[in-house]
Amino acid sequence: MIIDSHQHFWKYDPIRDSWIDNTMKIIQRDFLPSDLKPVLSRNNVDGCIAVQADQSENETKFLLKLAAENNFIKGVVGWVDLCDNNVNKRLEHFAENKLFKGVRHILQSEKEDFILDHGFMGGIQKLAPLDLTYDILVFPHQLENITKLVSKFPDQKFVLDHIAKPLIKSGEINDWRLAIKALSKNPNVHCKLSGLATEANWSNWINQDFTPYLDAVFEAFGTNRLMFGSDWPVCLLAGSYSRNKKIITSYIKQLNNSEQEQIMGLNAINFYGLNTH
Repeated sequence: MIIDSHQHFWKYDPIRDSWIDNTMKIIQRDFLPSDLKPVLSRNNVDGCIAVQADQSENETKFLLKLAAENNFIKGVVGWVDLCDNNVNKRLEHFAENKLFKGVRHILQSEKEDFILDHGFMGGIQKLAPLDLTYDILVFPHQLENITKLVSKFPDQKFVLDHIAKPLIKSGEINDWRLAIKALSKNPNVHCKLSGLATEANWSNWINQDFTPYLDAVFEAFGTNRLMFGSDWPVCLLAGSYSRNKKIITSYIKQLNNSEQEQIMGLNAINFYGLNTH
């Protein structure tokens, strides 16, 4: 079974979605399950995880409604204010819905010290008892504090989005690779093979551009903690869904069948506790 561990839906709002600037005109529109379903079908993908793109509980409700209406959406990573005094109640409320699998906060937009803030860590602490995951969205310079964070919560399941957005376009790798290696020493951390092409030159990349970065994450995490994700529709900035997927499928041809199955679906199913029936 092939699972896309990372994609988004939205009804485009130019004010709320101001991060989608004029260099990204191709994604300045609505993207809904009716858009994604035929794409998954053409690419032999059986299901997906919808991940928050807006920091609001309305976003979480929106994604859960879409998941309830479309059985190919196997789970939702939503947003809850982890710094709120009522965080436990809010998490319990959403966790009653079996499609609510975890939480993400857009840490890449926060100041460096936010990651180790007592309020934020207090919210992280509430996730594991409810069997909820946490998706990590950061830039490479934030990995040092992320490594400190995950080591404080060994029972919490974490997954790193987009291999922490290394500077593929300029070919920088050394500091990022060392930080990835340090992070991977925490066995509770997984990593998504997603968002690679959007960190390269959008209009001029080849699969080999990603090989050193994929070599590094495979060496660090092994095949049992890595999962395929498309980052659709953001990936469309740098090529089609199938071309982005092929970055991963081409690379993993060197692996045996069971390892390929892990990366393309089983690891995501196990990490998020998906009901695949």
